[in-house]
Formats: sequence, C-alpha cells, structure tokens
Amino acid sequence: MFSDFGKKLTGESGILQLMEDLGAPLPKGKKICALGGGNPAQIPELEKMYRAEMELIMKDDRAFEDLIGKYDGPQGKNAFINSVATFFSKNLGWNVKPENIAVCNGSQSACFYLFNLLSGTFTSPDGKKTKKKILFPLVPEYVGYADHGIENETFESIPSRFEEYSDNTFKYFVDFEKLEERLDKDSSIAALCVSRPTNPTGNVLTDEEITRMSALAQKHSIPLIIDNAYGLPWPHIIFNDAKPFWNENVILSMSLSKIGLPSLRTGIIIARKEIVTALSNLNSIIALASGSLGQAIASNLIESGKLIEAASNFVRPYYEKKNKFAQSLVHKYFAGTDYAVHKGEGSIFLWILMRKLKITTKELYKKLKEQGVVVVPGEYFFFGNGVAFKNHPHYSKCIRINYARPDDELEDGIKIIAETYKENS
Repeated sequence: MFSDFGKKLTGESGILQLMEDLGAPLPKGKKICALGGGNPAQIPELEKMYRAEMELIMKDDRAFEDLIGKYDGPQGKNAFINSVATFFSKNLGWNVKPENIAVCNGSQSACFYLFNLLSGTFTSPDGKKTKKKILFPLVPEYVGYADHGIENETFESIPSRFEEYSDNTFKYFVDFEKLEERLDKDSSIAALCVSRPTNPTGNVLTDEEITRMSALAQKHSIPLIIDNAYGLPWPHIIFNDAKPFWNENVILSMSLSKIGLPSLRTGIIIARKEIVTALSNLNSIIALASGSLGQAIASNLIESGKLIEAASNFVRPYYEKKNKFAQSLVHKYFAGTDYAVHKGEGSIFLWILMRKLKITTKELYKKLKEQGVVVVPGEYFFFGNGVAFKNHPHYSKCIRINYARPDDELEDGIKIIAETYKENS
C-alpha cells in the first residue's frame, strides 16, 4: 500500500512507541507512573512569565490578530530571528547574523531536514553516484534520530567508551581513537552529530571533547551537528561548568520545548548561510512556514534577557534538585543489586544499567507497563551501522526514565522498576 519511504517511516520505531505511550491507555486500577516520555516539567515561574508575555500580546492593538492571521517567511519570524542573532553576537561573541538562523517546527523536524540534506545518494556532474552518511560518535544516542534517514544505511555510529565508579555510577566518553580511525578511512562520512546533554543518558560532552570533535570535523571538511535541546544558554539543563559552543563549521540545533513551550514546536538552527537557505527552502516546500506563536512569545524575552535569567534562576535549579532526588531513589531501591546509573550531568533523564537483567529491556518494558510504569527500553538508543549492538555490555541492560515527573510518581515508579529487576535477575 505504501512506498518504501512510507514503510520506513510508518513501521515500528522507538520514537513512535514513545509518543504513542504519551496518549495510550494504561492498566485500570493501577497508579500510573509515566516515566517514558520527553515532556518537560511545568515550572510555575516559567508559566507565569509566558502568561504575562501572552497578555502583552493580547493587549497590543492588532498584535494578536496579526500573529494568528499572517504567515511568516519560511526562515522564521523576522523579529524573533533578529532577537536570537543579537543575543548570541552580543552576549557570547559569536559571529551570528540573521542570515545564520532558521526556525523550524521543532528541532526534531530540523534534524530530519538536516540529515537528509547531508546524507543519502549524491550524484556528481558526470553521473557518478555515491552514498554519504551521518556518523554518531557517542552511542547510545537519541532514539528520535534512528529513523530519520529517508534512505537506508545512511547512519553510522561508534559505541561510547565508559568509566565506572565506586558509587554505582558511570560515564560515557567519545572513543576518539575509533573516531579518528573511522574518519581517516571512510570518505563517505558527511557529518558528525551529537546531542549535548545526551539524550538518553544525561551525559554532557566535556568542553575538551566538543572542541576536539569540532577540530576533527573541520580537518575532514564536514560539519559537526550539535543538538542543544537541553543545553546552553537555554534551557540550561546542565549541572556542571560546560560552556556553549559554536563556530561556522558547527550546525547548532536549539529549541524552546525544554524551557516550557513543548507544544509550540519551535526549533532554531544556527549555521552557515548556505545551510540556513537550504533549510528555509525545505521548510517552504514541506510546511510553507513555521508556527509563529512560540517565536512571538519568546522574542522579547530573549531580547530583554528574561529568558536566560529564567533558565539560570529557575530551570537549572529545578532540574538539578530533581536529578539529585531521582538519583537518590535509584540508589535506595536498587541497593543490593548489580546496577549503576549514569552520572547526572544534564537533561531530564536517568539512564539505569541493570547488569544482571535476564530479559531484554523491551521485555522489561512490557512487564513494567502491566504495572502502570512506562519507561523507554534501552535497545532503541543503539542504532547505526545496520547491525545490532548485541555485544555491547549495555545493550539490553539499560532503560531511560524521565525524572521530570512529580516526586511521588517518580518514587513509586523507581521502586517498581527495582522490584521487577530483582524478580528478573
């Protein structure tokens, strides 16, 4: 019934399961612990700020009517683009102009555009065809990327190396030896892509790692894509001293979702002019224009500095406290088992390793769902190369949970996860 494209994008996938679980009915009579999605917390201070901004729009003569009644250009709303460009050039010293910024309907859509612009079949003037690929140097990596390629076999990946610590924690690092070897030998790599902080693990690539990766990308004349959905300067869900990073060889993907506006689908790309032009052209063909509401609400907040103040004063402290609480619950309820949890450096997720788990995490997911607890199985975050990562010690042993849920829901869920692990180890 469907084309190859249709079959690929409508088949079973981790991101489809994740989004379906957000609206799917769960067992009746059970307390629901919805720890599987990526929805951010509803932080009262942010809600108050956005409500006030919306009230200003409503009071301003024709502002509301023009907001809902006129298309913006395919690159985005001019006032918003100017606010973003001014912020980064003034506050971070980046050489960012309006021509370096494109707005898409969420960073998820932006990554879909980018991956298919840069990878797939390329035809030279003499008719010779080559296949280019995106390389993910830090797998496990975001499940939402896994099915973004329109063509098959356009994603490659390198398993992370990791260090384990005595406090039942561990941390992933880029295996630069394998990365450099791969780039030196494989001319089909068209771009590198990482999320920072990493979804699903909460890892934050160090400044040294990100600088070294950028230098490698420049050496091989390919861009480095950094998915900054949880990062700096907003929403600032980073708990260490990492610094924002961009140069003209970097494609930086940002979002308003994790700073409290997930349903408004506002993704921001900061890149070279030719990348922005290509994204704008794609956006025009696929979507005509991006939604205006998120841009309208955030524009003055970015220009005035209020958005950044909110990120530093409310968002980071809120999630840092929640992260510490969630980590303490894992150590409390998993005590006596063979487990570890990734160091909580950023994002809204915990990545729990259960070394003695005798079933796959997909099977564990089903058992937990029967008890009203929703998580995301770890297998989905290992992708690329067209082969399974079955030899990786963390494959089928990890789950991702969203700790942005209410404290009682989080505690009940982690307790049930630990009990179910004990029953299946």
